[in-house]
Amino acid sequence: MTIGAILAFLYVPIAVLVLFSFNTSRSLSWPMEGLTLDWYRKLAGNEQLIEAVGNSFYVATCSTILTLVIGVPAALALDRLSFSGKGAFRKLVLLPIALPGIITGISMLILFRMVGFTLSLETVIIGHATALLAVVVTQVYARLQRLPRSYEEASADLGASGLQTFFFVTLPNIRSAVIGAGLLSFTLSFDEIPVTFFLTGRDNTLPMYIWSTMRRGLTPEINAVGALIVAFSAVLIVLSVILMRDKPGAR
Repeated sequence: MTIGAILAFLYVPIAVLVLFSFNTSRSLSWPMEGLTLDWYRKLAGNEQLIEAVGNSFYVATCSTILTLVIGVPAALALDRLSFSGKGAFRKLVLLPIALPGIITGISMLILFRMVGFTLSLETVIIGHATALLAVVVTQVYARLQRLPRSYEEASADLGASGLQTFFFVTLPNIRSAVIGAGLLSFTLSFDEIPVTFFLTGRDNTLPMYIWSTMRRGLTPEINAVGALIVAFSAVLIVLSVILMRDKPGAR
């Protein structure tokens, strides 16, 4: 009973949003007057919305790539190397995910202002990568913890270099964790608002466009956009969970 109430509290509002995206009337009153796909058709003709979607895909893709490029080597260093200050390094890497997004956004805004950076989508990418780096590090590190060291030792005994061992032995065994962490990072970046709010310039991402539009009132178009985001995010999250899940008998 309690679990059902919690799930209802979490998901009934989402279900209502999706349902009203098909409402014939612009009014959000109940009962609905009918069903229509007109609000979804109108989205296709909204140039500002399409531009915001493109910006969100650009930011999410680039920030995900950046987090993977930095996060995978960081996870390898934490798992395979012993060095002075390793504990502090681990805490510093994981700190951004524990901080509220507003703190990360404000601190990076101050930094960019100090060094003279102009706010743009590129500054948003750096902000997202900083905030989401811990997602990749934690997922990849957890998979590396379950990867036997004997695999890499056998590769080295056979004469493989460090890079060959990584690309032909280590990476194939952690590939699902890397892909899953990347999909999760992409989803979080695509929907991110607090960091984006402080670091974006003139170009809007989709969440910022929705937020600015809602200040003029909630409309069925916003419901339609929200329904599409829910569907898109759900697919990516399910894929990330499937890819990060251990397969029976896998080593």
